[in-house]
Amino acid sequence: MVRMVQAVRAHEHGGAEVLRSEAVEVDQPGPGEALVRHTAIGLNFIDTYHRSGLYEVPLPVTLGIEAAGVVEAIGDGVEKLEGGGIHVGDRVAYAGGPPGAYSEARLIPADRLVVLPDDIGDEIAAAAMLKGMTVQYLLRSTHRVTAGETILIHAAAGGVGLIACQWAHHLGARVIGTVGSPEKAELARAHGCDHPIVYTSEDFVARVHELTGGRGVPVVYDSVGKSTWSGSLRCLEPRGLMVSFGNASGAVPPIRPVELAAHGSLFLTRPTLMTYTATRPDLLACAGELLEALASGAVRVEVRQTYPLARAADAHRDLEARRTSGSSVLLP
Repeated sequence: MVRMVQAVRAHEHGGAEVLRSEAVEVDQPGPGEALVRHTAIGLNFIDTYHRSGLYEVPLPVTLGIEAAGVVEAIGDGVEKLEGGGIHVGDRVAYAGGPPGAYSEARLIPADRLVVLPDDIGDEIAAAAMLKGMTVQYLLRSTHRVTAGETILIHAAAGGVGLIACQWAHHLGARVIGTVGSPEKAELARAHGCDHPIVYTSEDFVARVHELTGGRGVPVVYDSVGKSTWSGSLRCLEPRGLMVSFGNASGAVPPIRPVELAAHGSLFLTRPTLMTYTATRPDLLACAGELLEALASGAVRVEVRQTYPLARAADAHRDLEARRTSGSSVLLP
């Protein structure tokens, strides 16, 4: 039976003004699908990329790739999924997969769902899944952070940054982080960043070299993009790894391989969560380690901003203007 729900959609690419709330149809789930009623929806920078057209998606599009909710119906085969099935009534969360989270309810491939433990609330799950699983693969797979290492994390007071600082600190790393204001520096410090650098008033490259005795760091985690790209390369030690996983300040300019040679035979990767969680076993392993970190208290996720779903455009404006810190959640 078809039902009508409210969703926030974009019919054209552009600024936050292209978002509008409208009624959409949601059908019953087919084989391998689940119908999830959302209770909390994660706000992420990738949502702005889908809206603006930086990352192309078919139009019209219901934005959003992260949410928590309750399973209301399932299709054939869903109860027998590898690694544990999904059942009606399960509290679940997801991150990644096709857009569609900015909605009161949606159909989603059930193999993308993770069942939530009782001690993880819906808003925390919606705020933590994409950012937290991103941090898990960055720190545990892309470059396996070890005790005693010194690492650089850009946007250390952002949603990913605060989780990354805590997790890296828990692993025994010495964390250098860039932030945009003294207030964000204190926030990052309170979440495990040993040396926050206010990039608006300090030369972060010079400061990194000062903190490392001129050597640089073995890895830079950069979600900022255009404005930090050149400096990030100069912060790396020889044979260091540049991890470019976002474009908050704009797309990175075209890269000539000789640049990597000039800075010390550097390595460069552009990872995505979808690659690291492409199979259900990989997804469950990644999410499982995140949920364990949350349950143990090694990582705390703070929802610092909430918005009604209908005000998603305001949330996008605040996010792009860097008026937010920590995580933000939309509430249906």
